[in-house]
Amino acid sequence: MPTQTGKVAIVSGSTKGIGLAIAERMINEGMSVVVSSRTAAEVATIAEGLGDRAIGIACDVADPADCARLVEETVERFGRLDVLVNNAGLGIFKPISEMSIEEWQTQINVNLGGVFYLSKAALPHLSATEDGYVINIGSLASRNTFARGTGYNASKFGLLGMTEAMMLDVRHDGVRVSIV
Repeated sequence: MPTQTGKVAIVSGSTKGIGLAIAERMINEGMSVVVSSRTAAEVATIAEGLGDRAIGIACDVADPADCARLVEETVERFGRLDVLVNNAGLGIFKPISEMSIEEWQTQINVNLGGVFYLSKAALPHLSATEDGYVINIGSLASRNTFARGTGYNASKFGLLGMTEAMMLDVRHDGVRVSIV
């Protein structure tokens, strides 16, 4: 096992896929990681499987209060927050004529709102480290449109713009911001 770095990360949407791979890599690099998704039982199971440097905290990123709670519980548990990986997202792929208003709102609120809510809650703690990092997981859909992608493309184009503006907003606060 690598030497523990003392650094702490939150990875949203980290019970499977890209998010889980990111959490595993961070642990392998010596970080402590908070695994998060909406389902408490799934979060607990995944965190337990990742070992003693992982904990699980359920969070619905579409809920600003839940995002604030996730960040606060992380800082209470570990005393700091160094990295936020905004990975949680969803895709609803329908032509605009078939997409409901509720589906549009859900997709925008998870894919774009969730990044805003988590980042806003995390930034004071990230800047306190003077070496904080926000990593937003994007998509090729942030630059390449496709049929049935109205909502998804809009959320990912928005994420690209938000990431670039956020980087300019916080670059003098000891926080780096990137999109992958």
